[in-house]
Amino acid sequence: QVHLVESGGGLVQPGGSLRLSCAASGFTFSTSTMNWVRQAPGKGLEWVSYINSDGTYTSYADSVKGRFTISRDNSRNTLFLQLNNLKADDTAIYYCRKETQRGQGTQVTVSS
Repeated sequence: QVHLVESGGGLVQPGGSLRLSCAASGFTFSTSTMNWVRQAPGKGLEWVSYINSDGTYTSYADSVKGRFTISRDNSRNTLFLQLNNLKADDTAIYYCRKETQRGQGTQVTVSS
């Protein structure tokens, strides 16, 4: 049974940084591609970033390119998302996703 637990969110000022983590269990993490998605208040789910199974290929939505970095540690079954130069528009619940399954999410709020 796939189990994903996101953490690391919080309240941060514009221009600030956060590092999100996603602890994975219940499946073979090291052979799984993973994504981060987010949902802003009153909006639909938005894809943010993708990483392949060994971390050698990544891709990003245009809205976060150059500011966010996805990575993974297969020895710890953990996915990361480094968020830099945060903007108010980045305010959302962030989820890690394996195929169609995601965790409970972690709230990121960017506000002065």
